[in-house]
Amino acid sequence: MDSLKQQLTTLIARELQELSGNQPVNPNVITASKPEFGDYQANGVMALAKALKRNPRELGAELVERLEATKNPLLGNIELAGPGFVNLHLSSEALLQDANDILDSPTLLISKTDSPQTIIVDYSSPNLAKEMHVGHLRGTIIGDCLARVLERQGHQVIRQNHVGDWGTQFGMLITFMRESDANADVALADLEVFYREAKARFDSDAEFATRARESVVKLQSGDADTLSAWQSFIDTSLAHCQAVYDKLNVTLGHDDLKPESFYNPQLKSIVDRLESEGLLTNSDGARCVFLDEFIGKDEKPLPVIIQKSDGGYLYATTDLAAVEYRSHTVNADRSLYVVDARQSLHFQQVFAVARAAKFSSETISLEHISYGTMMGKDGKPFKTRSGDTVKLTDLLDEAVERAGALVGSKNPELEEDEINAIAKAVGIASVKYADLSKNRTSDNVFDWDAMLSFEGNTAPYLMYAYARIKTLLSKQAEETELSTLRIDTKANLSREEKTLLVKTLQLSEVIEAVAQDGYPNTLSNYLYELSAVFMRFYENCPIKGVDEDVRTLRLGLCLLTAEALKQGLELLGIDTLERM
Repeated sequence: MDSLKQQLTTLIARELQELSGNQPVNPNVITASKPEFGDYQANGVMALAKALKRNPRELGAELVERLEATKNPLLGNIELAGPGFVNLHLSSEALLQDANDILDSPTLLISKTDSPQTIIVDYSSPNLAKEMHVGHLRGTIIGDCLARVLERQGHQVIRQNHVGDWGTQFGMLITFMRESDANADVALADLEVFYREAKARFDSDAEFATRARESVVKLQSGDADTLSAWQSFIDTSLAHCQAVYDKLNVTLGHDDLKPESFYNPQLKSIVDRLESEGLLTNSDGARCVFLDEFIGKDEKPLPVIIQKSDGGYLYATTDLAAVEYRSHTVNADRSLYVVDARQSLHFQQVFAVARAAKFSSETISLEHISYGTMMGKDGKPFKTRSGDTVKLTDLLDEAVERAGALVGSKNPELEEDEINAIAKAVGIASVKYADLSKNRTSDNVFDWDAMLSFEGNTAPYLMYAYARIKTLLSKQAEETELSTLRIDTKANLSREEKTLLVKTLQLSEVIEAVAQDGYPNTLSNYLYELSAVFMRFYENCPIKGVDEDVRTLRLGLCLLTAEALKQGLELLGIDTLERM
């Protein structure tokens, strides 16, 4: 089932194209800004009229006439407005038929793509030298949401967790682990403390630093004992990461790992290819690529450093190897890099070098899905009171604890086990939704009170809205078999009923927008708007004391709304609750 917007766009594009003599056209179908303008508007007439040097209102009148002649069942009343806007009022009968189809098969609420692609989503990517901290939250949950959305559309989604597991710091950590008096498993129980102690030793003990550098050489040359120690460290680090992923309810697992070390065998060939393409330049002993489009503030070209003077490789080298792998081994159509905005220049340069050296295929779309910084209410990067980086696992534990206190105060009659279950769902959802409801390119201010509020655009509000509808439906189920409920397609819809019905059916086009542009807040805002539309419906359209056909209609709208909220929240990675 195509979305409403897809159906309208296809229909109007065809009619405009015939009017234009088969010139390229954009029907520019948008959701109407006010109810009096209909359900949708087609605003493409003005641009086409300008290209054809015609009067836009006359062209609009011709379009209205052609649309009416199609007798398309989706179209109700069609109006010409202003200089050439076409207001589209949808047919209640067609909308109600869609509603019945979805009640029969709820998966139809989100349409499948007609052109499935292979899409890589590269997200989370922590450095395994440390535990995951609050800075990893945004990339992890934004990437997970996009992977869920694209998968739901029917694309083949390949998650890749490009963890940092290679480089000079691991020589330091391996040496410190070997020389630690404590049992390795005990020492690594708190990776953050372990890293700080190793770094302090490296900075203060020259002999230790020398041994650490020797460990790096052994690691990179494939020394068996050093590799074994490195693997032990990596396994422990990954266990820390997986514990966080499990708490967050994200869909990353061990099979999704594509660490830096995976690409290490290809790095020499990357350098050789760049050399053969004539793209490498020696600069102060380092081997670099200079491209004309990247100029610094001093008007000098900016380098992409590929190999350091000591022979070591950099992130750019590994990322070029990843582009080549994703383009020519995986044969991906899109590769999304969910990485913070501070890396924008890095990815612009890597993508440009990949194209210049033909590491990327001609068809792959390389896309940096950037996001801002997590900030405290003081406007500075979010830290603990002592100024330390906030561990992500500690943050999530605190969220659950705070949610438990809130739920317990609101529902003291609940059993402790139920409070704990609700607290876990609400706490984690609150942290995730507070981020996903913001434009990802903006910095996100972390505020416990705001994210746990049951008012406004928050996870608790939406989860409660869903639970409230489910409670309402469970009470009505005593009188009506909801699983077989069907609406009379000839029913007359009030404004509130039709507004709610159209809003629920718009979930599919919202998902299309998220899949294309990569902004989860588009979905979050839709769900918040949907819950507000439902409340207006609920206040104006009683279910009790009305005719049976009206009651059936309104129960069907409640079922559809609950399904849209549930599916939308699931795509954000948020579990729903039947009772709160």
